[in-house]
Formats: sequence, C-alpha cells, structure tokens
Amino acid sequence: MTKIRPGSYKTGILLLLLTAAALLTHGYHPYVEDAEIYLPGVEKILNPALFPVGQEFFRSHASMTLFPNLVAFSLRVAHLPFEIGLFAWHIASIFLLLLACWQLSGLLFESVRARWGSVALIAALLTTPVAGTALYIMDQYLNPRNLAAFAALFAVAKILEKKYLRAFGWIAFAACVHPLMWVFPFSFGALWLVIEQIERRTGWRMEGVSMLGCFLLMSIPFAPAASPAYHESARMHAYFYIQDWQWYEWLGIFAPLVLLWWFARLARVRNKILLVRACRAFALYGLIYFLVALAVDLPASFESLARIQPLRSLHLLYMFLFVCIGGLLGDFVLKDRAWRWLVLFIPLGVGMWLAQRSLFSGSAHIEWPGRAPKNPWAQAFVWIREKTPTDAVFAIDPDYMRWPDEDAIGFRCLAQRSRLADTVKDGGVVSMFPPLADEWLEQVRAQNPWRNFQVADFARLREEYGVTWVVIQQLRVDGLTCPYQNPAVRVCRLE
Repeated sequence: MTKIRPGSYKTGILLLLLTAAALLTHGYHPYVEDAEIYLPGVEKILNPALFPVGQEFFRSHASMTLFPNLVAFSLRVAHLPFEIGLFAWHIASIFLLLLACWQLSGLLFESVRARWGSVALIAALLTTPVAGTALYIMDQYLNPRNLAAFAALFAVAKILEKKYLRAFGWIAFAACVHPLMWVFPFSFGALWLVIEQIERRTGWRMEGVSMLGCFLLMSIPFAPAASPAYHESARMHAYFYIQDWQWYEWLGIFAPLVLLWWFARLARVRNKILLVRACRAFALYGLIYFLVALAVDLPASFESLARIQPLRSLHLLYMFLFVCIGGLLGDFVLKDRAWRWLVLFIPLGVGMWLAQRSLFSGSAHIEWPGRAPKNPWAQAFVWIREKTPTDAVFAIDPDYMRWPDEDAIGFRCLAQRSRLADTVKDGGVVSMFPPLADEWLEQVRAQNPWRNFQVADFARLREEYGVTWVVIQQLRVDGLTCPYQNPAVRVCRLE
C-alpha cells in the first residue's frame, strides 16, 4: 500500500474516491423513507404555498431542527436546483463521515494502513442495520441523521484529544440538525470525563457513576400517560420496544460490547493506551444505555418515553466499532498485501450492492438528479407535481409505502402536494409527538378499507376533509375521472 502523509492532498483524493465507491455501492434514493418527514419542511420554506393541509405531520419535526432552514438557505445562496442541492449535500455527508473516521482512526492507530482499513470498512458498510433500531450507519438519502453522524464522530475524536471546546462545537451542530442524535456524543463525553475523574481520584467512583445515572434517568418519573390512539401508533414501531426485538437484534446489542472488551485487551498487550481507554468507555456507554432502555421500555406506565429510543445510542457505538475493526484488520490481517484488501472489500461491496438492489428493486440504483424516475409510483408522483394545482388535497392508501415495488417512496416529498395521514410515516411522527395521535387515527380510519373504496367513499373524503384528488390501485372505479394512469396506479380527480 502506498503510504500517504496525513493531511496531504492525496488523502483528500482517496477520500473522494471512497466517497464515490460508497455511492456506487449503496445507491441514492432522495425521496424514500424518512425523506417523507424531513424534505417537506425544506420544500415549504422554498415555496410557502405548498402543503396547505396536513403540514402538522412534518412541521412537528421541522420545528425542532434547523435542518430544513440550513438546506433551504444553502440552495438559495448557491442558486442550485432542488434535486442537485440534495445530491450535493448527500455526497458531502458521506465525504465528511469518512473524513471523521480518518481523524478518529489516526488517534487510535499509528499506521496509515490501519487508518485506511477503518475508513474503507465504514465506506463499505454505510447501509448496515444498527441492531434493531431501524437505523443505518448512513441512509441512502439526505436527512438530519446523516449530518449528525459525521458531527458525532468528529466530536468523539475531539473528546479523545481533550479538545473539549471543539467537541462541544460539533455536538452543538448535531443538536441544531437533529433533536435526539446529539445526546449520544454528549453523553459519551460526559462518561469520558467521569472516567477521567475516577482515574484521578478513586473517591469519585460512586459519585460520578450516580451523577451519570441521574442524568440519563431523570426524565422517567415525568412520563406522560399514553392515549389509546398513541398506543396504536407506537405499537406499529416494534423497534421502540426492546422486548419485541428478535434474538439476532439482541445479539446486535451485546456482541459489540464483547468485541470492544476484547479489542481493549488486544490493545493493552500492544500498549495502545488510548485505544484501550476508548474501547472500555464505549463498552460501558453501551451497557448504560441498555439499562436505560430496559427502564423506559418494559414498564407499561412509561410507554410514551419509549419514543426517546435510548438504543439509538448504538449508532455511535457501531461507527466506533467499525473504525476499530477496520484498523485492526489493516494492521494485522490486510497489511501491505493488495490482494488481501481486494479479497475482503470486493465481496463485501458486492454483497451490500445486492442488498440495496433487493430493497429498492423497482427503482434505479442511483437516482441521478434530473433523471426521469424508473419506478411507476414515482412517475405518478412527478406527474402530480407538474400537472395538479398547488393547493390540491390528495388521499392515497394509508399503507401505500408498504406496497410491493413502491420502494417506500414518499408522496409528500416527491409530489409536493398535501395528503391525508398515512400509517407508515405519519404514524412514525405520531409515535414521537403524541398530541397528533387523535387527528392521525381519525384520518387513517376514514381511509380504510382503502382497497374497497367506491365513488361514495371518495365523495365522503371530499366532504369531510376537502380531498380533491386520489391515487388508487384499482383497475377501474366507475364515476371517477382519471387523467393519468400507468401499470401501477391511477391519479383521479374528484369532481
């Protein structure tokens, strides 16, 4: 392997090449999954006439983060088209995550090959699921978690360097873009400081640990009671409740902790003191959050606290773990043998590519900005954006994102039109914001059973909710005017 001096321009070029490789491996799908929650906030800022109905289901998130303001401001300043701007932000997020891994691995390992092992492994595993949390290391589209991810790793690197002011700056940035994910690097920093005090003064042991436990558990006595509507929404999200996790998801909690303790022992033998301390701190961090998860998930009276999702702490732990695994592989297995690097990373990349193709089988692997979509659902949503009035109000199957080959494409964010509440993403919003539960449940029930709807049912939606258009899967419904159709759906006007 060619040795690269840290900070040289060659390092930046290699990071850019790894960024491109990560994009080609994991794909890009700008309007899927949680983009349905986050992008409408950006679109509303850029065009205030959008979403006259139903904006409460995305404003609840938008009001707690500067993400939509930051993205919208950058697009206006740079005069970039919306889709190109989203793509640029996504590429920048991947690059900055890999740069953060490069900096962090440089503190833990001396050799350049170890550092590249860390960065390459993260690049190859971006869309690896994080236990049962419904998170990836980095999503295939722009969202606040992607920005918080690289900020968290930069913060951890600065904490290990004892540059706490800079670490606080990265944590503050993460807090600005995501209302929850900043807590994890912050709590790791607090734990790191407690451990330092324990090492300096043994008398701080019980006091420090009890202070940290109080910080994590202080909100539990104030858990609000959950309404029946909220309960129905929350139970649709099994990842909130650790008791509902599968055995392999539980393995995703404890296997990393065991690996970290093992890595600490290996590092102790090789006199890598900072790696020893960091691995032990992260193992303790993971154990503490597991106990917090048990405390908020198991008692029924604390159901509404499940939405804080303490096991999302595993996201930061997994990133650190992969940095360690990659570094150790680079140092002790891959070494300077190019063929070993190829034997490891080519099959790994192909496997991740195949997984993404199966997940988004109806769409192009990379949905380049400006390209017409391949997916028929996306084609219908684009027609709606271009051909229907801005103030149109739509109804669509509340479970549309679960239909085969729909590929979890969001209606609001792609069509840029109002719609009644759905089960999947609006249900997720309600699970985080209980006051919306009754309104959400009323709208979802008003649209069921969607597959049996006839003209009279659509007329009722128009009368009760002002619905003016519908997207249906039925081959034909007598009495509806449908100016657009394709093999998947029909877009119909309610006269």
